Amino acid sequence: MVSKKVDRPQNGLQNDGAALDGVDRHLLAVLSENARISVADLARQVSMSAPAVRERILRLEQAGVIRGYRADIDPAGLGLPVAAWVRVRPGPGQLSRIAELAQQTPQVSECHRVTGADCFLLKAHAAGIAELEPVLDRFLLLGQTTTAVVVATVVAPRTPTPPG
Repeated sequence: MVSKKVDRPQNGLQNDGAALDGVDRHLLAVLSENARISVADLARQVSMSAPAVRERILRLEQAGVIRGYRADIDPAGLGLPVAAWVRVRPGPGQLSRIAELAQQTPQVSECHRVTGADCFLLKAHAAGIAELEPVLDRFLLLGQTTTAVVVATVVAPRTPTPPG
């Protein structure tokens, strides 16, 4: 299977949030609101020196708590206003081929391996319903699909609040 799993080295920090202290939580909250904030501004907000903040950020990155920084781009702004969640139930022997197809399909922005009869949940974007059809047809060759077109996003993707 071609699916990619995220490695999370431990480096003294537990990924379950157990080793996160109040400063780490505050840093993560500020970064989740504005990943482009300067280290100096971040340091002021958490009442620490810039080198200490840089060290904490590096530790959080090495532990896999912070996985990267990226722009939040609205697909509608790219001419892809239609979003759909697609459940895929693979045909016999098609599990790895569906994962590969999802990775190779540019309209797919997310693909998750899930429990239940439908082994995959993916999110696809298109210019319109007619343009979504050929994307779905590619997956139908490998299994069964169930599609739900997004009508409105009530809660936009956000960072979960760590426990504690």
